[in-house]
Amino acid sequence: MSNQEKILILGPSWVGDMVLAQSLFKTLKVSKPNCIIDVAAPAWTLPLLERMPEVSEKIALPFKHGELAFWKRLQFGKSLKNEGYTQAIILTNSFKSALLPWAAGIKQRTSYLGEIRYGLINDVRTLDKSLLKKTVERFVNLGLPRHTDLPKIANPALIADKNNALAILENLGISAPQSKILGLCPGAEYGEAKRWPAEHYAEVANAALDKGWQVFIFGSDKDVSVTSHINQLTQNRSVDFGGKTKLAEAIDLMALCDTVISNDSGLMHVAAALDKNLIAIFGSSDPYHTPPMHPNAVIAYLALDCSPCFSRTCRFNDTQQHLACLKNITPQVITLHVMTK
Repeated sequence: MSNQEKILILGPSWVGDMVLAQSLFKTLKVSKPNCIIDVAAPAWTLPLLERMPEVSEKIALPFKHGELAFWKRLQFGKSLKNEGYTQAIILTNSFKSALLPWAAGIKQRTSYLGEIRYGLINDVRTLDKSLLKKTVERFVNLGLPRHTDLPKIANPALIADKNNALAILENLGISAPQSKILGLCPGAEYGEAKRWPAEHYAEVANAALDKGWQVFIFGSDKDVSVTSHINQLTQNRSVDFGGKTKLAEAIDLMALCDTVISNDSGLMHVAAALDKNLIAIFGSSDPYHTPPMHPNAVIAYLALDCSPCFSRTCRFNDTQQHLACLKNITPQVITLHVMTK
């Protein structure tokens, strides 16, 4: 194995960014077909890695979100010293994320400089945000030789298990789908300024239900209030998965959908990577920075003078402008996109 490249990727914490990271994995496999790619990342991202055939070993990092855990990271890094890694690529910019590959003694440690990481990163790449405007471009650039132009970037493509999805439905007492399915992803952990109104989602859902579609509503434990509210507004005619499924199950269930409507969230990127007809709704965030990686995705974005503000909450409280970037994307326009897909 001495001549085989073995690369350790320090992966991102966010679901959406981990989906985008697959484009880097694909790029590495094109330029180095025999390389081995292992990914170390927070445990909650591992269900995504399980659906990426480019990844060999999935390593769950035992650190809490935001925790420095200096000595624990050094110990964990030392435990990887004999794994034969020839390169580490660090996708995050924090000081703590660079400790592990340094402690593991990996000879080439590639990343952007980030938080004063001189020495920890010894293959420092220049981040020109005017040239590398998208997150996915910044990831892929780290997998290229220096001074190499970006290739055509491969879209993420997750592998789903339809049989597992059908088994989940059966366990929940839900009949196997007999019609088209519309998936709704109304959550956004970042904050309200990314969330299209629940009433708008419900209006589109009702239009689809009246046309004979089924509607699946996806969300984490934190999204239960909004998913249940939407379901109530559809007279409980939808299937509300809010808080009832883990990420791995949501991926497989989403693969059954024909069309997905999503806020700018991790599930938006999952839907794109599952090759779904996708309508992505952007409010406070920038669709040119983290767009869904699918050639046919529809991006609903008003580009108001105040957008993108990147705020978690709208600064125009108690005025007609409050969340106008989202509220003024009408359900009628989104319904039209759904019905023409």
